[in-house]
Amino acid sequence: MKLAGFWLYHYELPLTEPLELKGTTLRQREGLLVELASDGGAVGWGEAAPLPGFSREGLDEVSGQVRALADVMVGRGVAVDLPDPYGPLARELDALDLAPSARFGFELALWNLSAASSGKTLPELVAPRPRATVPINALISCPDRALEEAQVARAAGYQAVKLKVGTQSVEEDIELVRAVRGDLGDAVALRLDANRAWSLGEAERFARATADLRLEYVEEPLADPARLPSFARDHGLPVALDESLAGMEPEALEDHGYARAVVLKPTMLGGISRTLRFARLASRVGMRPVISSAYETGVGTAALGALAAGVGDEEVPAGLDAYRRLAEDVLRPRLELPAPRLDVRALFEERREVERRLLVPVG
Repeated sequence: MKLAGFWLYHYELPLTEPLELKGTTLRQREGLLVELASDGGAVGWGEAAPLPGFSREGLDEVSGQVRALADVMVGRGVAVDLPDPYGPLARELDALDLAPSARFGFELALWNLSAASSGKTLPELVAPRPRATVPINALISCPDRALEEAQVARAAGYQAVKLKVGTQSVEEDIELVRAVRGDLGDAVALRLDANRAWSLGEAERFARATADLRLEYVEEPLADPARLPSFARDHGLPVALDESLAGMEPEALEDHGYARAVVLKPTMLGGISRTLRFARLASRVGMRPVISSAYETGVGTAALGALAAGVGDEEVPAGLDAYRRLAEDVLRPRLELPAPRLDVRALFEERREVERRLLVPVG
């Protein structure tokens, strides 16, 4: 397969309600879509959408990097070992030191193009025998609606719920978590995400007050991540890594065996191949790899579903519920989310088109 064409587009989609992200208020989601074409007429789409408040790169930087990468790649053949996360293409991209979202966008377009050219689906490129369906965790972001949303999630059949904490006092969070745990019952896993909101003292108070609860994990509880290893060992609180993975090499996971899980966001990690390396190494050292979104459109979210269907040694609920915050999507028809389970096989068997009227070409 030879790359024969490249186009770059900007999108801006409204959200269902304002989204607060580390001091940034978003009312729309912006990003770039990458379109690649082969000499055989196949097309592959990718998404490069840095997340304000979390990504270090901006859209202008991403646009420049993607266009520069296309200048190098168009006209070249794409090797058959593309799905190998340690293969020649992955190593070439490693050497370029691309911004994470830029690499994800271009790499995803390549993977989708390879799937379209080979007659395989994206999940089949990720793993020889991908899971037909994957469970999804419900996402609860607003403390004021947490109990109501927890009850709805339990009634809808969700196996896991992720609750955002750290936006109010620790004592209020403790009370909220205990109430949500009670409403969910023991059959539903409860994940917490503190986004590095707590001092060591606050995290210790939280750990002591919730020691009797069955929590699956708490993502990034400490404002000072250097203290996370000793905190996890001293207090027995199951923790997960998220922000700590940014800029980390996958092989460094071997030094973080205290963590129960790693939350893998390709937009933040730098592409599919790096995410697959993280997932493999996490499984090897006994951590659960959890594929999760960074508020991507259907283009990126569908790819995350494919990854969730193929990584890990066991079925793990994926963090794709953020997709419901998009009031509009660039894909038609929309993905069948929110839902407690995503039918990955049906997702990639149904034909979907990118709604070009929502895109603005980037010159």
